[in-house]
Amino acid sequence: MIKNNGQMKKETFTVIIRFATVEDIPQLIGLLRQVEGVHHDIRPDLFRDGGEKYEPETLKVLLTDKTRPVLAAEEAEKVLGYAFCVVEETKNDPARLDRRELYLDDLCVDASVRGKGVAKRLWQGTVDLAKQLGCDAVTLNVWEGNDGALRFYEKHGMKIQKREMEIVLD
Repeated sequence: MIKNNGQMKKETFTVIIRFATVEDIPQLIGLLRQVEGVHHDIRPDLFRDGGEKYEPETLKVLLTDKTRPVLAAEEAEKVLGYAFCVVEETKNDPARLDRRELYLDDLCVDASVRGKGVAKRLWQGTVDLAKQLGCDAVTLNVWEGNDGALRFYEKHGMKIQKREMEIVLD
């Protein structure tokens, strides 16, 4: 919020949702590190402190893969967030119906602009992309303990499809 003539006024962003490019890689890596930190804080038994999900060369290849679209939220040439997606299809499965899904592998908004509508824009961009690709659904996983993400997705209509469970052995 910013003050304008004694009144509180909500900050607005002119956020553009577009496909990420190789030029975005340095900014994407910075955002990926933020997500990796969140995951490490929630599950230090699974995630390395300072671990890297993607190296720059891997990202270069990934950004050319049509089955793995990456959306970027940009304002004034700064990448404020991303949505890493994967097109998944079930076909001719003896037990399951044919289905095309857009799996949201990772969504991140820079910590400095969280709560300002960037995630909502990325989410809508992801849903719009899924529709353009002829998908039946958008799916994702949320780590237990990432309560803010869980509330965000539930607020936007997501419902539990299944649960992944574990028992950690000594």
